[in-house]
Amino acid sequence: MSATSSKNPPDHEEPGRGIAFSVGASTLFALLSAYATLLAPLTGLDIFAWRIVWTVPGALILLALRGRLPQLRALAIRAVSGPYIALALLVSAALLGAQLWLFLWAPLHGRMLEVSLGYFLLPLTMVLVGRFYFRERLDGLQWLAVACAAVGVAHELWVTGAFSWPTLLVALGYPPYFVLRRKINADSLTAFAFEMLLLLPVAVVLIVTGDSLARIAGRIDMWCLLLPGLGMLSACALALNLKASRLLPMALFGILGYVEPVLLVLVSVTLLGETLSAQQLATYIPIWIAVALTALHGVRLVRFAPR
Repeated sequence: MSATSSKNPPDHEEPGRGIAFSVGASTLFALLSAYATLLAPLTGLDIFAWRIVWTVPGALILLALRGRLPQLRALAIRAVSGPYIALALLVSAALLGAQLWLFLWAPLHGRMLEVSLGYFLLPLTMVLVGRFYFRERLDGLQWLAVACAAVGVAHELWVTGAFSWPTLLVALGYPPYFVLRRKINADSLTAFAFEMLLLLPVAVVLIVTGDSLARIAGRIDMWCLLLPGLGMLSACALALNLKASRLLPMALFGILGYVEPVLLVLVSVTLLGETLSAQQLATYIPIWIAVALTALHGVRLVRFAPR
């Protein structure tokens, strides 16, 4: 992107830590879907805006605790002095904002099935990016995991009948985001905090022009607990996910993406009272097999990783 990008070297690939971060992020994201139900009567767009507002201080606190505020300042200097870095950051922030909004909008408009299909397709598209863009090699277990997941995805596509725009936004929107994050070549948490700062003005405008302030005017629990908790949960989940994206090979990071939809199913069944039909199990069982194969592959990576 620019000559100054070499001052922020990428993280070394560390499979053990990367897998732990990825699974942790998937767990927090799954819990976030249930957490959002506690925020009624806010709408999906309201929750999106408040999520950004409260994620910013959470991200800045994480930066301060890890001594990375100087890196945030350095990234701002890079953005000001390098137009390509500035453009990449703006585009990555826009791509991330679209995903954050869609995740909260879809359940309120009966489109979560289409978004879920996008998340099932996403690891496959990430594997393809890793294989053909980054020239990463896949071993037999990874190919088998991809094949099993593809069976589940194919069944889901057969049931739903077509790819909708929410499906395509997830499946095709995240890969360029993660590619851009690697091109920006900055510390994961620092770049994430910078993206949140870029989205903050949009969130403030949405709050000021909407009616969410009136909706929660007398809600002490919202101001003191629920909204700050939303921000901290979001900051931790996204930071873990971005860190994992830089510690893992792109293909393995993509396959681990299947953990999140599986956890979302568990949250839906155990916390939200939803049930799985036999037709849905035909989609999820191959996905679960893919997750088990991915776990086995991860164990092998950790076992044989250089010490």
